[in-house]
Amino acid sequence: MEADFLKQNPKGNELVEWKYQRYMRDYLSTTLSLDRNIGRVLDYLEKNNLSENTIVIYTSDQGFYMGEHGWFDKRFMYEESMHAPFIMRYPGVIKPGTMMPQLVSNVDFAPTFLKLANVPIPAEIQGKSFDNLLKSPKAKFRESVYYHYYEFPGEHSVMRHFGIRTDRYKLIRFYGAANFWELYDLKNDPNEMNNIYGQQKNVTLTAELKRKLKDLVSENKDNVALRLLVEDN
Repeated sequence: MEADFLKQNPKGNELVEWKYQRYMRDYLSTTLSLDRNIGRVLDYLEKNNLSENTIVIYTSDQGFYMGEHGWFDKRFMYEESMHAPFIMRYPGVIKPGTMMPQLVSNVDFAPTFLKLANVPIPAEIQGKSFDNLLKSPKAKFRESVYYHYYEFPGEHSVMRHFGIRTDRYKLIRFYGAANFWELYDLKNDPNEMNNIYGQQKNVTLTAELKRKLKDLVSENKDNVALRLLVEDN
């Protein structure tokens, strides 16, 4: 690959395209390696008669941008990087092919795993167990989830921001070098290209989302976000 790069000596747009293709191939190679090794784990469980009494969970960090919004990496609250895979095999409890449409947060993972292992959940832990959803996939759980990214300035230079996502709407508060809000209707604008914050017709909706956001901030004991919301008022 390096010899080919030096031979071609790309410039301008050709260099950008070469870098993008290299990035995509490396990323997909990593995914292929993960797939291979997950297969090795499952084969081991099957070979050693452990598959019927072992819970298997596959999850990961949140999604990567592949050029959407002109971004790479994974630190913004937009849809591409706010989602994370979560696949569970739980013999005798979860039927194969079951889909769970409810919103859950990664802070819910730890209490769920503790509950499934019959380990007491510490009172100070954030999140809540969604073990009931495994038996009743359509049961009520969360109406919204919370997100906060703190690390600026830093290697990735992503502005600090926090926000709330419901099944339809997303409200984001950016802060630091600049202070502004973004609001998206995920039903009518799934790619989040039209910021509708500040529009008169959305005043009531925005106020309701801010109220719910403050509740989530308090639930997650996020004093930085709480201070900013208080200052906004």
